[in-house]
Amino acid sequence: MANVTAQQVKALRDRTGAGMNDCRMALIEADGNEEKAVEIIQKKGLAKAAKKAGAIAAEGLIHSYIHSNARIGVLVEVNCQTDFVARGDEFKSFVNEVALQIASSSPLYVRREEVPQADQDKQLAIFRGQMEEEEQKTGKKRPEAAVAKILEGKLDKWFSEVCLDEQELVTRDDKKTVKGVAEELTAKIGEKISVRRFVRYELGEGIEKKATDLAAEVAEQLKGMS
Repeated sequence: MANVTAQQVKALRDRTGAGMNDCRMALIEADGNEEKAVEIIQKKGLAKAAKKAGAIAAEGLIHSYIHSNARIGVLVEVNCQTDFVARGDEFKSFVNEVALQIASSSPLYVRREEVPQADQDKQLAIFRGQMEEEEQKTGKKRPEAAVAKILEGKLDKWFSEVCLDEQELVTRDDKKTVKGVAEELTAKIGEKISVRRFVRYELGEGIEKKATDLAAEVAEQLKGMS
């Protein structure tokens, strides 16, 4: 049996986030080899996602993605707990998937907890207006309780469309959300994985383009030729 020191156990815990005893047993099984011990902990899934919910994820990557037509660009920060995990292929692959998701699906927020109340109120007002217009056309008025339930459902669907965490990854066919995959990776790797922030750029976005009258331009050009 390998002679495992407290320093080794602490170092492994810092890397994996697993429990002290789990780290000690993994080191013993790996004959004191830290890299093998990390693999053992990951394979056994000893560091569950639920245990990492309150962990501080201050490491990770800032990743940039430019779409092939050079009209869309993304900067995204995805966090983990150690630089060791940030250098791993699985983590890098997930970060790239997230960047592609942002480029293709144009989310507005990372998670629904970050959506300003003013934005929620504005969206609810839009939905309520749509329902009132529908009632006027059909002549059927819904009970207020039913209206409240429908509005709640519409707002929930809106959250799933504009919040990155709740969007289904376009790179997968299994309908898993960004948050769902992050939690799976958290459980597998043993570190809290989360998207912190992102910026999406689209060429010409926010610029008021000059409206042109093509027929008038052609007529003007012909006048100049006569």
